[in-house]
Amino acid sequence: MSLGLIASDIPLAERYDLALVDLDGVAYRGHEPIPNAATGLGGARAAGMRLVFVTNNASREPQSVASQLTELDIPTSSDEVMTAAQAAAALLRTRLEPGARVLVVGGAGLFTAVHDAGFVIVESADEEPVAVAQGFAPELGWAQLAEAAYAIQRGAWHVASNLDLSLPTARGFAPGNGSLVRAVQAATGVEPSSAGKPSPTMYHLAVERAGASSPLVVGDRLDTDLAGARSGGYPGLHVLTGVNGGRDAVLAEPGLRPHYIGADLLSLLEPHEAPVQAAEGWWTSGPSAARVTDGALELTGPQGVDLIRAACGAAWATVDAGGTVDADTVPELAVGNA
Repeated sequence: MSLGLIASDIPLAERYDLALVDLDGVAYRGHEPIPNAATGLGGARAAGMRLVFVTNNASREPQSVASQLTELDIPTSSDEVMTAAQAAAALLRTRLEPGARVLVVGGAGLFTAVHDAGFVIVESADEEPVAVAQGFAPELGWAQLAEAAYAIQRGAWHVASNLDLSLPTARGFAPGNGSLVRAVQAATGVEPSSAGKPSPTMYHLAVERAGASSPLVVGDRLDTDLAGARSGGYPGLHVLTGVNGGRDAVLAEPGLRPHYIGADLLSLLEPHEAPVQAAEGWWTSGPSAARVTDGALELTGPQGVDLIRAACGAAWATVDAGGTVDADTVPELAVGNA
């Protein structure tokens, strides 16, 4: 698949039969709705696209996530939610037999997923668990992290639901599961296995569950959502409502690049233009253009998604040809509601 942006002459909701949609920063922000999310997802469903919400959050039950989405005018059933807890349980099953003892450090969603996978959940390293499953929960403290460290030092397999360092909330970015996993890793010196994005495990599970033939990943984070899309061989739509903005996309290394860029989830209902190489090194998209001269990014045209697409075309082509782009010359490249 192309390492650059690609075009779709029809709306994405008509081209792809399943959207694998991230939650925080895409469908909602903390407990607050994101503008146009309900309209975009409702329109995608009306066009025949199915939805599975795929989240690195392992603390909550799928039904809890589905209920929150429904309250935000995004009607969702629990079988339309795939969590990192479910992916972590699936990863455990690749090496452990049902009945194995697992120390769970996390929230209700992780406890349920590990139990449903057939494992015996223990609370202490002294109960000789063969694995530690670690996921985020806001109530986690030193005592739980210490038990995880003790078990891992004694040989237990460390499986993290995800490695996200930050967690978007209505008040800003808070420490995510990856930050807590790093604390355990620093104490043990053992690198954990990870089930969450950017591993494509959850995407594969969701596609298999839905029986889809043409899935599209939708996310806001390049290092998890879009990296997972690249590693899994799926096209990815980067929406600019969460962690990573247009500037980040322009500077993204090849393994993190999206295939499409949209302001928000309304972009599921729109065709997408790919930047086109023009004369004198310029790349154009709609009314906007960009080029790289001696490492400096030059831009012309109004702020918006077209300018970001053009800038990506110019910057990525330069890097792929062995050149460099001076990050100091790349502005924030905002869009109206990002």
